[in-house]
Amino acid sequence: MTADAPLVRESFRRLHPINTPRPVSRLPDRVWTDEDWDRIRRGYRARDMDEKWNVFVEEDVLFMHRSWTGHGVYEAFFAPAACGGRKMVSAVVEADQERCRSRGDAYDCLMLELIISAIVLGEPAADLRAGLVELTARASGKSDLPSGAVQHSVLGLRSGS
Repeated sequence: MTADAPLVRESFRRLHPINTPRPVSRLPDRVWTDEDWDRIRRGYRARDMDEKWNVFVEEDVLFMHRSWTGHGVYEAFFAPAACGGRKMVSAVVEADQERCRSRGDAYDCLMLELIISAIVLGEPAADLRAGLVELTARASGKSDLPSGAVQHSVLGLRSGS
């Protein structure tokens, strides 16, 4: 497999489909450019234990799995946008609390975009990262959560491509 060859389901040792899918009612508004979609379609494989996500595309569906367990967490369905590029048109999240602890649609909407932006595309995504810390702090009732720890526990790091 070449460096630019897209990752496929068989590229990963173990993957488990979402056990209990729940529709995500709130989706990112972003339209990804055709260049972004080309990069997204190549997927992303965690390279070490600090990385938390494996991502791949089948047709127009983006699959996001936790790297350690192989459990599917998100599936996002894309379609061409009227203005060009691609837009997320629907998504599901794992609702089985034994596999994934969802914090609601605002959190899932943010995570969908954050995984794509920060992990797959390697963008800084500062606003999305700040939103993750804010939503996590609000859910925990603690305002002094270290942002680096919050980001690493949920998002992980992204190795250089």
